[in-house]
Amino acid sequence: MKRFSALLLSSLLLSTAAQAQDSFKVCWSIYAGWMPWAYGAESGIVKKWADKYDINIDVVQINDYIESINQYSAGEFDACTMTNMDALTIPAAGGIDSTALIVGDFSNGNDGIVLKGESELAAIKGQNVNLVELSVSHYLLARALDSVGLSEADVQVVNTSDADMVAIYGTDDVTSVATWNPLLSEISQQPNSTVVFNSAQIPGEIIDLLVINTDTLGAHPELGKALTGAWYEIMATMSSDSEQGVAARSYMAEASGTDLAGYEAQLAATKMFYTPAAALELTNSAQLKQTMQYVAEFSFDHGLLGDGAPDAGFIGVQMPAGDYGDSSNLKLRFDPTYMQMAADGAL
Repeated sequence: MKRFSALLLSSLLLSTAAQAQDSFKVCWSIYAGWMPWAYGAESGIVKKWADKYDINIDVVQINDYIESINQYSAGEFDACTMTNMDALTIPAAGGIDSTALIVGDFSNGNDGIVLKGESELAAIKGQNVNLVELSVSHYLLARALDSVGLSEADVQVVNTSDADMVAIYGTDDVTSVATWNPLLSEISQQPNSTVVFNSAQIPGEIIDLLVINTDTLGAHPELGKALTGAWYEIMATMSSDSEQGVAARSYMAEASGTDLAGYEAQLAATKMFYTPAAALELTNSAQLKQTMQYVAEFSFDHGLLGDGAPDAGFIGVQMPAGDYGDSSNLKLRFDPTYMQMAADGAL
């Protein structure tokens, strides 16, 4: 009887310990700079780091980019891949206090505008432009239009899911799209199609992040450590010319619907921060503060900060170089803590 009681107690304790282990969910969508999460999940690197901190991390692919951010904002995921602008205009503008845990890269040609039957950007005047409304594609379009003396009043934006972009471009009625890779690469290879503007013309303005709920990160620093540690192990692997590095990039290529050459072409249009030191350089810079001010001003001008926003600084953005906007309403934070730990070998 005593033996049975001891076994029962042991079983209950093990069950309680298993229940106490925290589980978290991270979502990502297909993009050159976010494919490493697919490899990290498949290779076991994410699990390795989760096990180190006695937690569970479920990495989930969402096919629709904006939907992934909406699900994160609704609390269905603890962290999500997104750009700096979308972090500001969706979760932060919705009142969800969010932290840029990992600054992964910036687009250096991976976002672009394609015209069918025309080779100059100015020809876009009067056209319908299919894009994911209120996303960085919308931002890119506005910046592009400004560069040739046009404005959004000169075109008609047609809201289109990224999941439908390639198929819609194949129809006769669609003559102009703004999108990101790998969709950009696939579309631009269609007959009579030309990339007339891309993000290399506005370097450092479209930044790709892993964003995490600030309250969750504060309560579970082990999650921040595990995700950051896993990310930089993946970075070290994929940036290597070794057999393992080639295998990693090949996996990411296939997972994104292209081949190794195609994926490496996308990486060439991406300023990847393969080391934490490189990520910290941008994160800690005054340039980041200037960029976020620029993005906030654009977002306000286009009504992306909400109807109640009185000015571009309505939502406070916290950065190492100083806050932008209302410091009493901080909803987006660039926190270098965990990337610095990685740089210091302290994870």
